[in-house]
Amino acid sequence: MAGGPSPQWLQQHAQLTLDRVLPRLHATFGHADPDAWQVYVTRLRANFHHLFGLLHHLYGDRYDFFYHLEQILETTARLYLSRPADLRALDAARESDEAWFQSQRMLGGVCYVDLFAGNLQGLRDKLPYLKELGLTYLHLMPLFKAPDGENDGGYAVSSYREVDPKLGTMAELSDLAAELRQEGISLTVDFVFNHTSNEHEWARRAQAGEPDYEDYYYVFGDRTMPDAYERTLREIFPEARAGSFTWRPDMGKWVWTTFYSFQWDLNYGNPAVFRAMLEEMLSLANAGVEVLRLDAVAFIWKQMGTNCENLPEAHMIIQAYNALARIAAPALLFKSEAIVHPDEVARYISTQECQLSYNPLLMALLWESLATREVKLLQHSMAERFRIAPGCAWVNYVRVHDDIGWTFDDAAATRLGMNGYDHRRFLNAFYTGRFPGSFSRGLPFMENPRTGDARISGTGASLAGLEKALREEGPEQVELAIGRILLIHSVILSIGGIPLIYLGDEVGTLNDYAYRDDPAKASDSRWVHRPATDWAHVARRHEPGTTEQRIYGRLHRLIEVRKAHPSFAGSAMQVIDPGNGHVFGYVRQGGEGRVLVLCNFSEHEQRVPANIVRANGLSYTFDDLVSGEGLALGDDLVLAPYQFVWLVAR
Repeated sequence: MAGGPSPQWLQQHAQLTLDRVLPRLHATFGHADPDAWQVYVTRLRANFHHLFGLLHHLYGDRYDFFYHLEQILETTARLYLSRPADLRALDAARESDEAWFQSQRMLGGVCYVDLFAGNLQGLRDKLPYLKELGLTYLHLMPLFKAPDGENDGGYAVSSYREVDPKLGTMAELSDLAAELRQEGISLTVDFVFNHTSNEHEWARRAQAGEPDYEDYYYVFGDRTMPDAYERTLREIFPEARAGSFTWRPDMGKWVWTTFYSFQWDLNYGNPAVFRAMLEEMLSLANAGVEVLRLDAVAFIWKQMGTNCENLPEAHMIIQAYNALARIAAPALLFKSEAIVHPDEVARYISTQECQLSYNPLLMALLWESLATREVKLLQHSMAERFRIAPGCAWVNYVRVHDDIGWTFDDAAATRLGMNGYDHRRFLNAFYTGRFPGSFSRGLPFMENPRTGDARISGTGASLAGLEKALREEGPEQVELAIGRILLIHSVILSIGGIPLIYLGDEVGTLNDYAYRDDPAKASDSRWVHRPATDWAHVARRHEPGTTEQRIYGRLHRLIEVRKAHPSFAGSAMQVIDPGNGHVFGYVRQGGEGRVLVLCNFSEHEQRVPANIVRANGLSYTFDDLVSGEGLALGDDLVLAPYQFVWLVAR
């Protein structure tokens, strides 16, 4: 029928399918643990109609659709019934408190296991530090088995069931997850969603010529199909390699490799791939992982004649996995990683898709505002694009493992009198220290000398000017650099959502240029901001007067203030116009409280008219949560260089 089956047809056939499949599932799984079986059936009935519609759209035209559907349900039943009892209890707790991650007490940290602590056991030994900092969410960068040498920082996964032997074992990861959970810290890991390593068992079996496993990927005997697809594809790393396909002489065939030649794109048009990745996903949930960062979600569905990015079916696949997680591991959340146009980022965020999402627009515009000393693009963009679906949350950050791409909307820039192309060139020049007067010491990543296109690498402290100030300037510039570091962290702590700290930034870690001496890393400037943790450096966080203490002490106080005030819970945020183009302002309202936040993005004093403060703060007298001081507003509010205030009415 035109446009696909009607909702009534889907509902009817979903019920008929469920009625047919449930007795067979019960015969296999229903007797060992009747109570758990009843919980499973209740969740299955609640989610199946939605799931059926999604899977029918994706695979309903296949002759073996119902076989694969039953295999998918068998996978969920088996893995739910083998789920540890403490994780089933966590499922129930999270179902009764679906807004748990909206708490103002949430604070995230992200690190590489080996660089932060050597291995998983070393990380367990660092738990007191993580608790001191106040973390409730820990994201461990890729830690699964990957090829030696080039592996895209671990994003070329050879096995989702094996930890890199240098880091430990899956049993140790599960033990770590349990210990973190006891301390109120949720474990997050990357789920590399779009591709596997060419050393994964599935890829090796495809290389051996097994047709079933060739169909796990996109494998072509000649250039006919690759050429047809590439007419509408963009190259992701054009400076590093041409095209999206790799010739394999051992196979005599071409393989789709969007990113690197050693990363083979998975064929989600094959329901066997969907089921296999479901099993990997739920196995990680059963190991104690509470949040999966879905890597490269924009690329997972391919369709001839399109750019194969952000297609509707990509969303449907994630929604189907979400529904299956609600059945078999309801405590599991998804976090999207879509570094695409801001409007496309938002389309991945919903309670039925990804409950969490990185906020790359906020990240990029915090740095843009520091460079320009103006907040017009930040103010405009957050007013238009910060609001997301209820029940979801942004994950706000100033730096992560990756480069900084200038992901703002060109149309918004044009409305504000900026040329997007020229502005990106300026930002690249500024953050690589090439622009006169720049305070930054970043490096270009994937720079194209012909077009001027590039992204930016560098630690938060080096990008914010601390490296230059310490090595080339003096105390006054050091204080300004610390002010910038604290300013942008104050925004991610107060604007709404989960703040995420790239561990090391809390003590002002600088660029590490030693990566250039490692042949496996020398061509990738992102390693400049991925140094091994210097624990002697961290130990200085409590020594009065040190740079580490000046950053850590003030940041730690901000974290404690955030945790103590329910006004910072949730994601509700209203951008205001402070009447000064150098000051970013917004109102947070959570629980019964209200906080007016004002941030000076300039190294000069800035004034905010008293009437604007009174109108948005709803008072004449305030307490500043940052300084702990009272404020009786008569004249205009004067903000010192890079000062920020969190004002609550008395």
